[in-house]
Amino acid sequence: MTRPDPGPVPPPPVEAEPVAPGEPSRTVLRRWWSGVPLVGRLVSISAVLLALGLLLTGITATTLLQRNLVQQVDDKLRTEGVQLANASLNNNWDAQGPPTDYYGLLIKDGEPYTMFAPRADALADRGTPSLPSLTYRQAEARRGQQFTVSSDTGEHWRAVAYPVESTDWVVLIALPLSDVSETVEQMVLVLALSGAVILLAALFVGRWAVRRSLRPLTHIEHTAAAFAAGDFSQRVPAAPASTEVGRLGEALNGMLAQIEQAFAVRTASEARMRRFVADASHELRTPLAAIRGYGELYRMGALTSKDQVDDTMRRIESSATRMGSLVEDLLSLARLDERRPLRHDAVDLTVVAADAVSDLRALDPTRTARIVPLVPGGPTGPVVVDGDEARLRQVVANLVGNVVQHTPPGTAVEIAVGLHGGRDARPVGVVEVRDHGPGIDPEHAARVFERFYRVDASRGRDSGGAGLGMAIVAAIVTAHDGHVALAQTPGGGTTVRVEVPVTPTKPPSPGVS
Repeated sequence: MTRPDPGPVPPPPVEAEPVAPGEPSRTVLRRWWSGVPLVGRLVSISAVLLALGLLLTGITATTLLQRNLVQQVDDKLRTEGVQLANASLNNNWDAQGPPTDYYGLLIKDGEPYTMFAPRADALADRGTPSLPSLTYRQAEARRGQQFTVSSDTGEHWRAVAYPVESTDWVVLIALPLSDVSETVEQMVLVLALSGAVILLAALFVGRWAVRRSLRPLTHIEHTAAAFAAGDFSQRVPAAPASTEVGRLGEALNGMLAQIEQAFAVRTASEARMRRFVADASHELRTPLAAIRGYGELYRMGALTSKDQVDDTMRRIESSATRMGSLVEDLLSLARLDERRPLRHDAVDLTVVAADAVSDLRALDPTRTARIVPLVPGGPTGPVVVDGDEARLRQVVANLVGNVVQHTPPGTAVEIAVGLHGGRDARPVGVVEVRDHGPGIDPEHAARVFERFYRVDASRGRDSGGAGLGMAIVAAIVTAHDGHVALAQTPGGGTTVRVEVPVTPTKPPSPGVS
């Protein structure tokens, strides 16, 4: 059952819940976070993790770079600085020439003397380092150990102290760390800019990738909305079963198919019930109207003679009998619809057919009725099936009764009994009731098992019946996990073929829906 597609139904807007006075900020944040869409959550979490990763990487890289550069300055102090100090002490200035970046200080008799220094413009930018006035013992204690000092301009210098042997002098050599600071600052700036660019690119690409990955969920949302609006033919687009979305879509499609089938079954059941009630009411109305009419005639005194009263009573009895027969048929169908358990006995279809032939001869002695093998020239004998004997007798009796009602008097009837391989290779017992009457048109053959269906609608109810006999036959056979069908009898007439499993692979169904 489908309805016009209303198109995608937009999700309802998310309204912010009012914040109670004095509510903890953690609760407010949690409530706000619960209203963020899934795409925003995934992108935000990914961005935060990426930012933390970039920050940790930047701090680690900057720290390692700074340590490496400071270590290079320390190595220069131990090598070039010591050579420069020795050259200065040996008065060999012209041979070596002091490097412009080094600052040397000689502490002699407690007084500091500048041994060499950078150019004046360099000192103006970097300042003069504030080197400590160390004694010989202090210099001996920290021989070769580098330390950091500040200058009068706030710049940092790296320094080392050495005692001069055979004297009480102390030499301090320093190198500025301004180049190290500038390199580290440039590194921090580059890392910050590149991290910002990477983070922004990751935000855009991540949002696009997440939205693309969650696009099947949007399809599922639209499908569910359209399905809820009444379009039961909607299904979730297929996706690879190896993905979570694919498995979810497959499960949802199975659920939607079951829901659609359930709605279709319910709709068909309601339609059948309405038709059934209408037909039953229509069939019961005629005998009830007859009984009521004859009763009013009697009450009004219109029946003046005994013959009139007797004829009226006979007609009332006939209408009541017909109504009782109709009610019994309706009760039989209702019991079968309730799927009540059936008996499981060994039933010989040959015996059932022989009793039906005897009953037919009693009903109409002018007819030729006999039992024949299922296949011409084949054997005849017991055909035992598993089922409810009373119900199976009712099936054969209804079929024989239809022959009596719908064929001219004297029409020959054969009941064929035998075994057959069945439609699914299971052995089945077969009963065929063959008549040689006018037959049934193919257009009616597919509907004769419907309830209250009559091939000749103009036929009177006294001869045509209520149209429930074949419906009862189909219900009983289906309850036995069997099959019933109509065919044309060779030479003219109708053949009704009933198949019942000899030994069912599963317990017979207790009824039909």
